[in-house]
Amino acid sequence: MKWVTRENANVDRIACPWLIRRFIDPDAEFLFAARDEVLEVAEREDANSYDAPGAKYTHRDGKCSFDVLVEEFKLGGDPAVVRMAEVVHAADVSEDRDHSPEGPGLYAIAHGFALLHGTDDHTKIRLETPMYDALYAWCQEQPHPHDQPHAPQGTGSRAGRSPDSVAP
Repeated sequence: MKWVTRENANVDRIACPWLIRRFIDPDAEFLFAARDEVLEVAEREDANSYDAPGAKYTHRDGKCSFDVLVEEFKLGGDPAVVRMAEVVHAADVSEDRDHSPEGPGLYAIAHGFALLHGTDDHTKIRLETPMYDALYAWCQEQPHPHDQPHAPQGTGSRAGRSPDSVAP
């Protein structure tokens, strides 16, 4: 299946291809178009649109596109995907940057790739995919909030733990 989004991709528009290829559509082909041409390209190419105004999978109800894909494709049963979504959301949504301690770091790294590779979006996907693989591996090693006997409900995976008790 083809997937189309806005060109000059950064956090969400690179994290989404990782999620799509890893969990939704391993043979996905990604197209990048000018902001005002995404929906036209999606229709012409019979592609799914994401992270663009009016796209099928885009920011809504306070969620970034990565969050929306996790929800729509029912990937929330994987605690590592849920944790990754928290990090990607914090990196992508500037007003929520402090909602995950890893968010600012992911934002900085993704922005660095954008500075180095500009609008070469396919190169950014190719180079950043191992980084997202590594982040997913790290997320798999993090304790699930429900596994913490004294963690307050609904306050995140780090609730009730001192900074020294966080796993490396």
